[in-house]
Amino acid sequence: MRLGTTEILLIVVLALVLFGGNKLAGVGKALGKSIKDFKSELKDDKSDDDADKDKKDEA
Repeated sequence: MRLGTTEILLIVVLALVLFGGNKLAGVGKALGKSIKDFKSELKDDKSDDDADKDKKDEA
């Protein structure tokens, strides 16, 4: 099932009506921060894995 432009606009309008602009902006801000933190954790985890691999290669 694919969403077209009309369906996306309808969802956005319904969200604005139900939650209001201020509440929706806060949700968007929280979602953006969560995504940023998640990516940061993935990057840190990957660098930790690389460091562990380098230690094993040296031994």
